Amino acid sequence: MNEPTAQPTTTVRPGDKRYPALSRGFNQRWIARPDYVRLVRSPEEVRTALAGALKEGSATDRRRVTVRSGGHCYEDFVCGEDVRVILDVSPMHGISFDPEMNAYCVEAGATNWHVYSHLYPLSGRALPGGSCYSVGLGGHITGGGFGLLSRQHGLTVDYLYAVEVAVVRGDHSVELVVARRDDSDPELRELLWAHTGGGGGNFGVVTRFWFRGLPEPPRQVLLVGLAWDWADFSQADFRQLVTAYGEYFRDHQDPETAPGKLFAMLKLNHVSNGQIGLLAQVDVDDPEGPEAMRDFIDAVDGRISPVSKAMTVPMGEHPPVVHMDIPRVMPWLTATQALNGSGENRCGKYKSAYLREPFTRRQIDAMWAYLGKEKYKDYKNKQALIQVDSYGAAINRPARDTAVRQRDSILKLQYQVYWTAQDANEPEHISWIRDIYKATFAATGGVPTIGGQTDGCYICYPDADLNDPRWNGSDQRWPTLYYKDAYSRLRAVKKRWDPNNVFRHRQSIEPPVA
Repeated sequence: MNEPTAQPTTTVRPGDKRYPALSRGFNQRWIARPDYVRLVRSPEEVRTALAGALKEGSATDRRRVTVRSGGHCYEDFVCGEDVRVILDVSPMHGISFDPEMNAYCVEAGATNWHVYSHLYPLSGRALPGGSCYSVGLGGHITGGGFGLLSRQHGLTVDYLYAVEVAVVRGDHSVELVVARRDDSDPELRELLWAHTGGGGGNFGVVTRFWFRGLPEPPRQVLLVGLAWDWADFSQADFRQLVTAYGEYFRDHQDPETAPGKLFAMLKLNHVSNGQIGLLAQVDVDDPEGPEAMRDFIDAVDGRISPVSKAMTVPMGEHPPVVHMDIPRVMPWLTATQALNGSGENRCGKYKSAYLREPFTRRQIDAMWAYLGKEKYKDYKNKQALIQVDSYGAAINRPARDTAVRQRDSILKLQYQVYWTAQDANEPEHISWIRDIYKATFAATGGVPTIGGQTDGCYICYPDADLNDPRWNGSDQRWPTLYYKDAYSRLRAVKKRWDPNNVFRHRQSIEPPVA
């Protein structure tokens, strides 16, 4: 077999065997038809590739230039019908310590798994990021980035010191700009701030992140995975479970305590799944950790009639965590590997919500109904669920101002539904998630509005339905639901750093109206 004599081309066009895989992402619902995908290997290659793409004309209605890191965008913002060029930064996944910055440098194509498997073994430190290993940091960090360590250590953006971005000037020239938190130029400080929760692909192409003061994960954690059979639940049991879960995290918001460090995911699956699931992790370097886990399990499991047991079925993006119904002490990295799921290659639809207080009785009864107990009884989809993540604690005590505005919530919800490509029941899957979400938040126009018990939505779980008055009956548009009072400031950053609105999609930061 002949060895190649030159470095392979990084421009992938239709007809190339790589093209079908590189013109789509994690969500198989969205497949682009770009003129080409350009894989970039350095910041200078990003600058050159972006400049070249902007000089090219388009003979079709495909005009957008988009950026992909890990490919996990849930909507068609990266892989859409109107995309002409995809710049793929995934080859840029280096991690190192930068002595000039006195900070850890992470390239924008790195994934959650890169920082866990590379940064942690070398430094003993980690980003408090997500549990899905293949999520790219280019989008994860810029949207705020949270995970199992966040109640103990905050969000990824709470440690962001600097960012390098390829920006497009008013004359369409492209420049690499480094923006630091303590920069003397206020416009550069604003550019950095906009990347602490303003969403990915809004202001330019991120090439590198620098972090200071990164936390050290626990040496060991206690991990548990429980499940209950749906068939054993009465409506009263369901109310008790969901209420107790919310009240526990309402009452334990101090990150200096073991209960305040505890992180959990409640998996409220559709009844056709057969089970409701619970994953929980606590720091056991803290000597109070085991007691905190016992108290938590007693709070949610000890007052209902269904008997907890081991998980036996996949739930959303997580496989069944078998043999974990008895809590196990594990090294932090080993536990992270055990939970690191990405899900199968399939289509999906997602929605989100922040809760500042536990669920109301009306919300719980709506979820009970639409999870198949009263509505959608004949609906059969084991991968339709509401995932309820614990939230708050250290997240709600940020050391500095960021673009993430939801800083007093106790729970974060992710509505999920999955199906395979060409599934004839796709309309029913989408109808289910729309209907259960609308019913849950019926009191506020079908969406979790800002103010009161709810506090909007998470930009890293984008939902284009928020643009549509059929599904958003409130008086709050999607920018308010994602960004609250930060939106006008983000628009000013957009005007300064992307004056031509090169980086745009259905929920990109809108340029200010002249």
